[in-house]
Amino acid sequence: MAGAEAQLDNAGTALWLTDWPTDVMQGWTPRRLLAMVGGVQAGHLDFIVHPDGQALSVWMLEVEPEFQRRNLASVMMDALYAAHPTAWIDHGGRSQDGVRWWDRYTGQDPARNIHNRPPQEWAQYFEAPAVMAQRARNAYLNRMNGLDGHGAAEYRYGERLEVEGAQWASAYRQARAQGPDPVAGELHGGLRLVLPAELQRVLFDGRRGAAVRAERLLDHIGHGSLPHGAGWHTTARAAFEDMAHEQVFDPASANTMTHVTFRVRLAAGQEVPRHDVRATWVSYPDSPGIQVELTGMAWRAPQTPWVTHTAEFDRPIDAAIAPKYWHAASEQYRARFDEIGELKPGQRPRRAEAGEPFAGREAEIAAMAAKLQEASRQRTVAASLPAATREVFESLRGHQPSPDPQSPRLR
Repeated sequence: MAGAEAQLDNAGTALWLTDWPTDVMQGWTPRRLLAMVGGVQAGHLDFIVHPDGQALSVWMLEVEPEFQRRNLASVMMDALYAAHPTAWIDHGGRSQDGVRWWDRYTGQDPARNIHNRPPQEWAQYFEAPAVMAQRARNAYLNRMNGLDGHGAAEYRYGERLEVEGAQWASAYRQARAQGPDPVAGELHGGLRLVLPAELQRVLFDGRRGAAVRAERLLDHIGHGSLPHGAGWHTTARAAFEDMAHEQVFDPASANTMTHVTFRVRLAAGQEVPRHDVRATWVSYPDSPGIQVELTGMAWRAPQTPWVTHTAEFDRPIDAAIAPKYWHAASEQYRARFDEIGELKPGQRPRRAEAGEPFAGREAEIAAMAAKLQEASRQRTVAASLPAATREVFESLRGHQPSPDPQSPRLR
């Protein structure tokens, strides 16, 4: 081992880089580096990454009290530098504990810390006035605590920089969110559940058909109870990762939880609901109850995440993402579901009409059509060329064989 990692004891320490489900900075990707010791969450480093990968901002570095003084914070920061070897890094403002830790930390890369460089080099990624205010706070806390804080490496350490910050404020360019399009295809959202023991036994019984088990689980959850607070991703893996991340901070319920994902697409004929696009997912804030077609489900136990049960429906099931508030539920939702998301009396589960084999394949079909049209055009061009003729040189004309005489016709 080298660096901060060499100072850890042999306690089964592991680092896990995962998505951090937060709404900060729409165009940036929020990530979380989790430190696990003996299978227990010991600390985390939260940061966001610019879409081009060349800038990141540290939002929180925290180690649980019982795991402090074991160099975990330095290990996580070292890992961050290693994972983004060329990016500008904004360490932000620090707390009292933060300035003390930073004063001891020796693994920093001064050339990439924006606090150590003039704003014209990084102002397109970070708002210069805000950075200057954070630097001023850090310098004040260093003086209050009698710390150096690596001041020698910092650009114009301790000076007033309001004018320079304002001068470069206009250089900042806000990153655009480039996440999934809820209209373009299917999305996956997840839910953690504590199930009755009998239903849990049925759900994990591989001898039964997966689709039958999934529909029984859906009846228990409620057709109108798909999670309104979930981040909706392009893959089931990302949805499962969200739930595993939540489980790390809720270890007491690990033995009773089942993690379930839903694969949905928006129902045809409705207006696109209000949604927020993040770097890697879509969310539906203040959902009024959104009609969707449920095309598949998957589930697993957090104790055995390598065993995943998957069900795909040959005909999508009519379902809905639950409203955030019942009083704001849409008329369409209220007509079909009650306050807990179950079908009202007289309402029955519905399936989409069969015979939609090309749904969601518009781009693929367009590409194939363009390819066929191009092949047809090339064949047309080839067919219009004049037929090839055989050229006979003058010196060889006398040596050409005579044509065979025609056979007499029978009369």
